[in-house]
Amino acid sequence: MNKIRIGIVGYGNLGRGVEAAVKLQPDMELTGVFSRRDGIKTVSGVPAYAMEKMYGFKGKIDVMILCGGSATDLIEQTPAVAEDFTCIDSFDTHPRITEHFGNVDKAAKEGGTAALISCGWDPGMFSLQRVFAESILPQGRTYTFWGRGVSQGHSDAIRRIDGVVDARQYTVPKEQYLNAIRGGETPDVTSLDAHLRDCYVVAADGADKNRIEREIKTMKNYFVGYETVVHFISQEELDRNHKGIPHGGFVMRSGDTTEGTKHVVEYVLKLDSNPEFTGAVLTAYARGVHRLALNGSVGAFTVFDIPPAWISPHSGEELRAHSL
Repeated sequence: MNKIRIGIVGYGNLGRGVEAAVKLQPDMELTGVFSRRDGIKTVSGVPAYAMEKMYGFKGKIDVMILCGGSATDLIEQTPAVAEDFTCIDSFDTHPRITEHFGNVDKAAKEGGTAALISCGWDPGMFSLQRVFAESILPQGRTYTFWGRGVSQGHSDAIRRIDGVVDARQYTVPKEQYLNAIRGGETPDVTSLDAHLRDCYVVAADGADKNRIEREIKTMKNYFVGYETVVHFISQEELDRNHKGIPHGGFVMRSGDTTEGTKHVVEYVLKLDSNPEFTGAVLTAYARGVHRLALNGSVGAFTVFDIPPAWISPHSGEELRAHSL
C-alpha cells in the first residue's frame, strides 16, 4: 500500500504537533517541512525547505497540512497553496470562516484540488458535536465553553502587537453557567458572557503598556465584547509559570423530547497540549481530504463533508466489527 505523502507548511508548535502525529499513522509518511525561517532542524530529521521551494514538490506530496496562524497567515496561505496542492488548515477565526471558505473554494476549483478548512477541535470536533446534539434534540439550546486553556490563536494575535515580546492568553469558562446547564437549566448567555480572557504579556523595554492593553481589548474578532484582563509580567515569570499549552472545553446541549423530559448532552475535551491534539486532528483529516481528492472532489470542504470512516486507517469491515 502506498503511503499518503504529507507536507507541513509552518514549523511552530502546531507544525511539530503534526510531525508527531504523522509518526503514529500507519499509512502516512512525512515528505518535507516548509518554513519562512532558515536553518530549521526538524525533530524527526525530515528535510526542511524554504517556503518558496514548496511548488517544486507538486505531484510529490499528497496533502499539505498548513500550520500557520489564522490572524494573518492562513487567510492568504491556504488559497495560494490550494491552487497547487490538496491541503488542510485549522483556520479558527469564526466570523471570517465563510469568507475564508469562499476564497479557498475558488482557488481549489481553479487548481483542481480539494481543500479542507477550519479543522481542529474548535472549529472541527466541537462543530460536529454541535450538529449531532442539535439534530437529535431540536428543542433546546447549545452552549460551547472553551478552557481553561491557552488559546494559540489569541496568544499569537497578542504577540503580533508592536511592543509585545511574548504572551499567553487563557480562555476561562465561568463555572456558574456550566453548573446551571448541567442542572438542566437553559440560561440566556452568550459565549462572550460565559468566558473570561486572561492575558499574560511580556512587553519590550520602554513599550507603552497602556497602548498594548488598549490594543488587546479592542482587537476585533478576538477580544472585543469579552471580559478581558491583561497582566504584564517578565519573560522569566512567563517561562516559569506559563510554559505549557493546555486547553480543552465543553459542548453542551440541554433539551426536551416531551414536556418535562429533559436531556443534557455534554462532550468534553481535556488536552495537555493544544497544538499536539490539533495536529492529531489535522493529520487524521488529511486522510479524509486525500480520499476526497482520490474520488475526484474539488473545491473547499469542512469536517461536515468528510464521512467518519474516511478519517480512519481501518477498513469498513474492521470498523463494523470493533467500533460500531
